[in-house]
Amino acid sequence: MAAINRIGWNKYAQALGMPFMAIALGLFVGAIAIWTVGGSVIDTYAEMWKGAFGSFYFTTTTLTRATPIILAALGVSLAFRAGFFNLGAEGQMILGALAAALAAIYVPGNGLIKILAAAIAGMLAGGLWSLLAGWLDTRFKLNLLITTLLLNYIAMYAAGYMVAFPLKEKGGTGGAQTEMLDSAAWLPKLFAGMTLHAGFLVAVFAALLLAWFLAYTAKGYEIRMLGSNPLFAAFGGVKRGPLMLTSMMISGALAGLAGTFEVLGTQYRYIDNMITSPGYAWSAIMATLLAGSNPIGSALAAILLAALQTGAMGVERNTEVPLEISSVIQSSLILFVSARVTFSFLKRRKARGADGNAA
Repeated sequence: MAAINRIGWNKYAQALGMPFMAIALGLFVGAIAIWTVGGSVIDTYAEMWKGAFGSFYFTTTTLTRATPIILAALGVSLAFRAGFFNLGAEGQMILGALAAALAAIYVPGNGLIKILAAAIAGMLAGGLWSLLAGWLDTRFKLNLLITTLLLNYIAMYAAGYMVAFPLKEKGGTGGAQTEMLDSAAWLPKLFAGMTLHAGFLVAVFAALLLAWFLAYTAKGYEIRMLGSNPLFAAFGGVKRGPLMLTSMMISGALAGLAGTFEVLGTQYRYIDNMITSPGYAWSAIMATLLAGSNPIGSALAAILLAALQTGAMGVERNTEVPLEISSVIQSSLILFVSARVTFSFLKRRKARGADGNAA
C-alpha cells in the first residue's frame, strides 16, 4: 500500500512540476531571443516579473486574467482525461458569455438572481454547444477534433452578428456589443480598487473539486480508465457514448462559466471578440497539455501563462524589447508540449505493438 501511495504521489508531483519545467524551457528560448535583439535578459525578465507580480495590483491583475483560463482549462482537462479532444473551448466560452449577458440584462430580479441566472445560462449554453459535438460523434461518427474546432467559428460569427445587429446596444456609440449590465449583477471585487473578482475563488474551488472527483469517485475512475485504456474500459462495462456525452457537457459548461465570469466580473457586457482576442481558450488548452490534464496542474499552468502575458506588457512599457517576446516563449511551450505528446503517443504505440495489439 505504501508503495502504491508513493507511486501515486510521484505521478502527482510530476504533473504539477511539468508546467514549471516547460516554463523554464520557454524562458531559456526567450532569453536567446532577447539576446538576439540586443536586450538585457536579466532586465527584461525583471520587468516581466514586475509586470506580473511586482505589486499587489499587478498580482491581482494577473490572477484576474488567469480566472477564465483556469475554468476553460479545467473543462478541457476533463475531456482530455476521458480521451476526447475538445478543441471547442473558445466557441463554448463565446456562447456562454453571450447567454450570460442576455440573462443578466433581461431576467427580472435582484442582483443575486441575475448573477445566478447568468451563471446557469452561461453553463447551459457552453455545455449544450459542447454536447452537440459529442452527439455528432455518437450519431454520425464525426471526428470530435474537427467538429469542436469548426464549431468555434460558427459560435464566433453567430455571436458577432447578434451583437452587431439585433442585440446591439441601442443608442450606444460603441461597436458591436450588448447593453451594459446593471451594477447589481456585477461580481463583487475581492479587494477594493482591484480587478480581481469572486470568480477567481470559484475557479480555485472548481479545480479542487474536479481533482477530488477524478481521484476519489467511481465516475471519475471510469473517466480516467476510458481515457487511458478504452479497450479495458469497454471490457469493464464502461459505456463510451453516455460517458462521452456527460464529459463533453461538463467540459463545455466549465468553458461557458469562464465566459460568464468575463462578462459579470470584467467587461460587464458582451463585446464582440472579447473572448477571441485575448486567446483565453488556446491558453487554456496549452495549460492543460502542459499539466498532463491534471486539474491542479492545469490551474497552476494557467496562472503561469497569464503571468507571461501580463508581464510582457510591462516589458514593452519599460524596455526596448517588444511585446512579442511573450509569443516567442509561448510558442516554445507549444513546441515542447507537441514533442512530449508525440513522444508519449509513439511510446504507447510501440508498447501496444510489442504486446501484439493493433496500434
